[in-house]
Amino acid sequence: DKLNLNHCISINSPEHKPPEIIINEYAQIQLQDMVQKMRERTATYKEKVTNPVISSPEVSPTACNKPEEKPSSTVKKRSVKEYMKKFKLPETIDPFTDHRYIMWLFFVTVAYNWNCWFIPLRLVFPVQTSSNIIYWIAVDVLSDICYICDLLLFQPRVQFVREGDIITDKVEIKKAYRNSLKFRLDLFSVIPFDVLYIIFGFSTIFRANRIMKHLTFFEFNDKLEAIMDKAYIYRVIRTIGYLLFALHINACVYYWASAYEGLGSTKWVYDGEGNMYLRCYYWAVRTLITIGGLPEPVTLFEIVFQLMNFFIGVFVFSGLIGQMRDIIGAATAGQNYYRACMDDTVDYMNTYTIPWLVQNRVRTWYEYTWDSQGMLDELELLEQMPGKMQLDIATDVNFAIVRKVDLFKVSRTLYSITINIGEIFFCKTKIGREMYIIKQGEVQVLGGPDGTKVLVTLRAGAVFGEISLLAASGGNRRTANVIAHGFANLFILDKKTLNEILVHYPESERHLRKKGKYVFFMSMKKYYCVKSYDTLLYLSQDTLTPKIPQPKCWLGNSKKVLK
Repeated sequence: DKLNLNHCISINSPEHKPPEIIINEYAQIQLQDMVQKMRERTATYKEKVTNPVISSPEVSPTACNKPEEKPSSTVKKRSVKEYMKKFKLPETIDPFTDHRYIMWLFFVTVAYNWNCWFIPLRLVFPVQTSSNIIYWIAVDVLSDICYICDLLLFQPRVQFVREGDIITDKVEIKKAYRNSLKFRLDLFSVIPFDVLYIIFGFSTIFRANRIMKHLTFFEFNDKLEAIMDKAYIYRVIRTIGYLLFALHINACVYYWASAYEGLGSTKWVYDGEGNMYLRCYYWAVRTLITIGGLPEPVTLFEIVFQLMNFFIGVFVFSGLIGQMRDIIGAATAGQNYYRACMDDTVDYMNTYTIPWLVQNRVRTWYEYTWDSQGMLDELELLEQMPGKMQLDIATDVNFAIVRKVDLFKVSRTLYSITINIGEIFFCKTKIGREMYIIKQGEVQVLGGPDGTKVLVTLRAGAVFGEISLLAASGGNRRTANVIAHGFANLFILDKKTLNEILVHYPESERHLRKKGKYVFFMSMKKYYCVKSYDTLLYLSQDTLTPKIPQPKCWLGNSKKVLK
């Protein structure tokens, strides 16, 4: 072994080192470092083998047995603490952005609906017996806990707006809540009249004050509609719920009237057969919706009751029908407006005998605009908002496009248009007053001798038209034709707004002006045979007309180079 070790050392010695071939400097340094460490390790082992003093014959002491740590318990405790922090109530609650508050309102609304539906049911129908009363009381206690938690924990933390300022001070919030009508109703709804069960027995009439927490129910409806994409669906469901609740109350009142007259005493009252709730509910449906076909009342009490029921039923049912009509009308208002605009446009074109080719293009534009953005004019929707709010909405909706161009991030007059298929909206030699950014679709830049050659295709995120807004001395004219390859949605920024924005972006201004000079010079070079951009500044504005003269006419028979 010693001979083999010496043989290995002799091989790795500098005398037997082969010539270096450097392929990569970094890799060469790493390899040299590895070789140096291997040599040091070999020298250390050689010294231990040859020198017995360094190697000790004693056995190394064993490590003492330490108690094993249990990090899992600490990690578990830490994770539980972090998990509980998520449920910790903040000092104040933003009722518009905090979805946890809306979720809590949902639980309070469930408790409120429990009381609204089952208090009259248990008061009139004999469904609460000694065998199941413990279950009724258990659910009542849960609903009362929701009421109390909402009164003590949540409502004193809800922010509000006062004189245009959002109040976030906890003391001010508590003071404002205690002085409000909502606090008085919430406090009255949790008064424990249930203790009167001890004196008068179990009767849900003592829980009737729980129905006074109706403001929380309406607040939940408003907050939920504000965050839903299609709020009209919830409005339809809520209106149907109102109708079912009205029928439920009518069924309870009818059973009470039947019990007052005596079950089965006349043909008009409930006869006591079958499912009592379903039979009474069926009677309420036929009466409240004025279907008819029921037995005629006999006694004076029955006649008065039926007359009042008919009158109330007509008003309630007509109100619900009107509310349903308003909901459906609001849900389809945009589509009805689109259809009316399209019909008026078609009538106008037919009146003036517009060619069918143009009419088909107009119809196609209407259909594409409605399918792509769901409205005909988005400015009409946003014009009532402040300019900063319009900018925020436009930036958020089109963030993927706007973030690519700094100039569009501060524009308040950024609006979009839809270009029809094959439409040339960007004409050569025309004075440019807007710049464009492609939101959706493609446009083609045309050139060549006949102006039909596709030079380049621009897609979403591309910016064009800014050269004409910045160039001077005739350079404010378009240098090419641009045609829509298909339907294209474009953002537009006018010249006035661009000049206002460039004050805050000097780097972008220098870059755009440099680009404008270059493109303008390249486009004019082949016509006027100039070699520098400064030469073009000596040309008058009248010379650079939209119809550019040929060099032969302008310079004579020979092309002279302007220097």
